Amino acid sequence: MTPFEHGFAIVVGHEGGFDATRDDPGNWTGGAVGKGELRGTKFGISAAAYPQLDIANLALADAQAIYRSDYWDRVHADALPPPLALLVFDAAVNNGVTRAASWLQGAAGVAEDGQIGPATLSALTEVVAKSGGAALCAEFMAQRLTFMAALPTWRVFGLGWARRLCALPYESLTMTDAA
Repeated sequence: MTPFEHGFAIVVGHEGGFDATRDDPGNWTGGAVGKGELRGTKFGISAAAYPQLDIANLALADAQAIYRSDYWDRVHADALPPPLALLVFDAAVNNGVTRAASWLQGAAGVAEDGQIGPATLSALTEVVAKSGGAALCAEFMAQRLTFMAALPTWRVFGLGWARRLCALPYESLTMTDAA
């Protein structure tokens, strides 16, 4: 199994199947409760992000293709150590690519522009070589937790999000370079 396939299995496991909870802004094509059409979320693919898709009938293979092109590839996960790749990939899916990239850059101590490029990748290589990457991963997750806990929907979804954030570091240890 490739790192992407492994990461996809973990993230889609957290995201789950079809959900059309009315209180979730992501389930609405307009990105806010009551805005647009309530089409739901399936496999983490939301009506807010993909208003043109028939979410309820989305196939797992289609979700996997979207995850690869719109999240994994955009955060250059293949260039990251697999455990870190999972953390950044999950954040990209759940919180947005730009936000995930900015958190990674902040954890690596480089300018935060929300775009992972050569400077970010070089800094990450140096940080991981010096410290093994544990502090970098912890800082990344701390920034993510702080952001999510401040969301107005934390009161409704926070316990589930907290469980996910607590499980991810352990799940990341199962990630390997093996294809």
